Amino acid sequence: MTTNSRRTRIDEQIVEIVSDSGEGAQKAGQSFGAVSAKMGNGVWTVEIIPAEIKPPARSRAGASGIRVRFGAREMTNMGDEADLVVAFNEQVLYGRIEQGAYREGTVILLENKWADDPQEPVRAQYAEALVEFKKRGYVVHELALEKACLEHTPTPRLGKNMFVLGMLCQIYGRDLKPALDEVAMIFARKGEDVVKRNQRLIEAGAAFAAEHIDLHYEVPAWQSERAMVVMNGNQAAGLGIMASGMEVLSMYPITPATSVSHYMAGVFARMGGCLHQAEDEIAAIGFAIGSSYAGKTACTVTSGPGLALKTEFLGLAVMAEIPLVIVLVQRGGPSTGLPTKVEQGDLLAALYGAPGDAPKVVLAPATIEDCFHFVITARRLAETFRTPVLVLTDANLATGVSPFPRPELDARWLAPPFDQADWDEKVPPYDWDGETGISQRPIPGQKGGEYVLTGLAHTRQSKVAYDPEANQLGCDMRSRKLAALQKTLRPPTVNGDPEGDLLVVGWGSTLGAITEAVDRARGEGHRVSSLHLRVLSPLEPGLTEIFKRFKQVMTVEINYSDDPITGAGAGEQRRYAQLAWVLRSVTLAPVQCWSVVEGQPLQPAKIYNAISRYLPPLGDSARAADKKSSEEAACSA
Repeated sequence: MTTNSRRTRIDEQIVEIVSDSGEGAQKAGQSFGAVSAKMGNGVWTVEIIPAEIKPPARSRAGASGIRVRFGAREMTNMGDEADLVVAFNEQVLYGRIEQGAYREGTVILLENKWADDPQEPVRAQYAEALVEFKKRGYVVHELALEKACLEHTPTPRLGKNMFVLGMLCQIYGRDLKPALDEVAMIFARKGEDVVKRNQRLIEAGAAFAAEHIDLHYEVPAWQSERAMVVMNGNQAAGLGIMASGMEVLSMYPITPATSVSHYMAGVFARMGGCLHQAEDEIAAIGFAIGSSYAGKTACTVTSGPGLALKTEFLGLAVMAEIPLVIVLVQRGGPSTGLPTKVEQGDLLAALYGAPGDAPKVVLAPATIEDCFHFVITARRLAETFRTPVLVLTDANLATGVSPFPRPELDARWLAPPFDQADWDEKVPPYDWDGETGISQRPIPGQKGGEYVLTGLAHTRQSKVAYDPEANQLGCDMRSRKLAALQKTLRPPTVNGDPEGDLLVVGWGSTLGAITEAVDRARGEGHRVSSLHLRVLSPLEPGLTEIFKRFKQVMTVEINYSDDPITGAGAGEQRRYAQLAWVLRSVTLAPVQCWSVVEGQPLQPAKIYNAISRYLPPLGDSARAADKKSSEEAACSA
């Protein structure tokens, strides 16, 4: 391995591995990210997943793989263009090029077996791609990867990914031992022979890179004072389910939420939990509601189409005031939409997607660490307020891997034991507090606490009632819970100055990219700040006053909105991004928005370019600030 004295020191790097589906590029990148995190680097990964389960080989739309951003500081987003990419064929690169993944100077380590392919059209495609890549300014290294792998395995398609892992470890000065240990853990269930074969491929890949690839970098460790854990958002949510004391998870497989059940299947039973795979989405939420009614608050996990199917039962949980936690991993829509791509298109559905008035708590984690803690918070809120709580993550958080401080377990996270003391029969099952709307929950089996559960409008005694007063009171009390919860919340923190030319508001997984873009603009002297919302129902307080201190307010989101310049909608007919729509209605401020639905996590550079449209030239902003300071000084005098 190249010594550190011969390595170029860099603060961060963005690496991609792209291949046909089924060639293990994601596994290689996940392992490389885990190794880098364990060696002390900040890491953020993004999976590159084709829409089809198994698209045709060598197809431009079928690129499968992963992006790994790592460096000497905390990584919060996927960054801009990649610095280096390993490609198993040239065609999969085109799909990434269309998505702006590469720049002039990006290094491409390209499998060259296609130059001698028996089929003339394949050889021609390869030759044409080389010419185009060089015209774009990419630095292409043709490498005989498969030929080298054949020396160590008869099936290079199933081993090339581990060979590439070894290559990357050599290029970036990664110690091979953590990589070998990672592979031993991944393939432990497949036997010692499989483990040894893959470890040999890693070692061979490192030796190959040392001999054939003249790239040698050192990425210093990011020093953290706390022990760290490394996982993706779906694993973090599963861990949060267990840490919260919930013992029932009921779900039906749906991309990109399915891996929650994969993770929990391996660990939940050992924690005393029950993982129920229902026959469909409706049965999954029904099972969860039944468990919650019986006293064991349950969780169900789904994505957009699943939420649509769960809507009727969700309304039952609101009306009957049954605690319930729903983790909603958003993807592109509508209908089947973009099942493997990211979007923030379910906010309005989560807030308002139910017949009648069905208020519920909606939380939006912004980091992978949030995915862990917000599920714990959701369980506590669901039980305290006897209401469903939705936790909105998305495909970016679900599949992205990043380190965060190892949680220190707290007994207060756990669900309290059942109170099985006799119920005071003078207390009705919906003994709503007039100020908070909260009532004590009778548990089936409590003597004297028996009542008829109904989804119909009902009185405090849970008696079906159609009279105007009873229905009005029930709606008032269910809404009052959100008002009571909002009073416990703090106003959100502004990143940057408390006033200025522009405030950028975001929610969910866009936090890191928005912060990086805003900090870039602030570094140039622009008077721009950002604010990120994590509680969306009820909204965090103080927004109206915060907005008044900025000349303009805009949201940045991954859902659809009409472009005010090129879009069809204009004026009163313009369709706004979903959070902008909510903020305009609540604060009555003229909140603007910028959003895209390209199925990709947002890049800081793209956000920077978008917010620049709303910023005055630096000279104008500075003159305005100087004038204001002069006026204030004159008033003081």
